[in-house]
Amino acid sequence: MSNIVSALNQKTYADGIAEVREIGLQGMITLRGDTASTAVKSAATDVAGVDMPAPNQVNCVDQRGICWMSPDELLVLCPYETVADNLAKMRKSLDGAHALSVDVSDARAVFDLSGPHAREALAKLVPVDLSPDVFKEGMFRRSRMAQVPAAFWLHAPDTFRIITFRSQAQYAFDLLKVAVQPGSEVGFF
Repeated sequence: MSNIVSALNQKTYADGIAEVREIGLQGMITLRGDTASTAVKSAATDVAGVDMPAPNQVNCVDQRGICWMSPDELLVLCPYETVADNLAKMRKSLDGAHALSVDVSDARAVFDLSGPHAREALAKLVPVDLSPDVFKEGMFRRSRMAQVPAAFWLHAPDTFRIITFRSQAQYAFDLLKVAVQPGSEVGFF
């Protein structure tokens, strides 16, 4: 059996104003359905082990969490090795509900952008107000990072977690690497 590896095998760049790191394998289940329904909420919260987030929010603890993607879509996070069991559990609890749950773990790449200038580096790439008074921990955004779709949130103080498509992982890593080059701080935040 082959070894499963993440898109960039935990590639890291730490020589700039912030650190860019592909975090490795992350379990991800897309759950589509009426996010106000008890069945969908229970399926997501039982697997993630966290409370349901409000719209445009995320609720994460370590590798587990729920990201609000849209009015009818959640991204449920869990450890990679538990995806198959969690998906089966989710589908059993959704039996009879109008919902869809799919493993998207291998279709995504996940990065951490961390350090005191992480906010400033990401602000160079996304059309989102990332000022500390506006973008706070728990907020979640889907946007474009330069020319690629991305979703991100403030995972911890001074650390953004960013999800992109696996096929665009190297491009996303290179974008982030350019945004954190030494001497590139603007000092806006």
